[in-house]
Amino acid sequence: MGTDSEAPVTIWPFHACSARHHSRQLQADTPDTPETAASPLFPEYPEYPLDHVVGEAGPSAPGHAPCSGEYGVSPVTFPCLVRPGPPSFAPMAWFRKDKKPRQPRRERLEIPADAWEKCEACGHTDITEKFVRNLNVCPSCDFHRRIRAHEYVGLLLDEGSWGETEVDLRSADPLGFPEYPQRLKKALTNAGDQDAIVGATGKLEGLPINLGVMDFAFMGGSMGSVVGEKIARLGQRSLEKKYPLILISASGGARMQEGVLSLMQMAKTSAVLSQLAERRIPYISILTNPTTGGVSASYAMLGDAIIAEPGAVIGFAGPRVIKQTIGQDLPEGFQTAEFLLDHGMLDSVVHRKELKRACGQLLRHMTGKPAAAGWTAS
Repeated sequence: MGTDSEAPVTIWPFHACSARHHSRQLQADTPDTPETAASPLFPEYPEYPLDHVVGEAGPSAPGHAPCSGEYGVSPVTFPCLVRPGPPSFAPMAWFRKDKKPRQPRRERLEIPADAWEKCEACGHTDITEKFVRNLNVCPSCDFHRRIRAHEYVGLLLDEGSWGETEVDLRSADPLGFPEYPQRLKKALTNAGDQDAIVGATGKLEGLPINLGVMDFAFMGGSMGSVVGEKIARLGQRSLEKKYPLILISASGGARMQEGVLSLMQMAKTSAVLSQLAERRIPYISILTNPTTGGVSASYAMLGDAIIAEPGAVIGFAGPRVIKQTIGQDLPEGFQTAEFLLDHGMLDSVVHRKELKRACGQLLRHMTGKPAAAGWTAS
């Protein structure tokens, strides 16, 4: 080890003895000459003098870097020069890890378009399921959104106790109004109901009743000949069986495509309701958003008890028409359920969650039945 002779060095694989160290030592002590060449075994290392490259030597050759051989591997001899002196050890990287872009662990999920709902009043956005669980009432501002007629039927009547009535009635075009048949066909496709009202008979907390619910999705809940006829038949059934009648209104008024025929329904429905009043058969009118025009001018305001949902718009003409007619600014909250309650036009404003309970209490009070007893036909 201490001799001045020069010989190739034997490198033991996977050992700390490093050819990199020997090449750096040689480069520091050997000047640059034209007689240099790159190592054929380690081209990335500095160049070695050609006159120092000699034949192979075994582990006992002078200048050999000592390796213990404890790893049980065979030595490999490289033609590089080792300067006299004590052996040195340096770390060496035997592999290189390529950095690859990380792939996302989760796939991007597409959110359905109907997964979210937005409140029309306050702009609050929430999942549709939350609105449905809350009966389509905004959980932030308590705004009562519109719901379909069948949803009201399921809300008020006991499950499995009701059935729809007068399903065979269809609107016609007796006046030949332009494009009216096309509009009816479109309304049937979009709304899915036969007309702007659904009639049903069933039980409310065990009390047998007749129920009529208007659907604003069918041509704005406009009152035509079919609507008036269905209400009249519900009234006749209540007269025959002495069942209370409940009507839920959601309408923009009379249907102009049927002209005077739609206006006649105001008188027809009012006549039937007057017979219920003479026989002392309870009639409850529930007003929802909106209840305007000929509906508010007839059966909607003739109930023995008139209740409304919070925030419902109720009136005959719109606020813009009234303002232009009287030439004055209207008070805040004009034509809302709370405004009408303060001015004696309504009996109560009831939250949608309490609607069934409130109707049950009213019917028992009107019929003189105890709170724990149901209505039975006499």
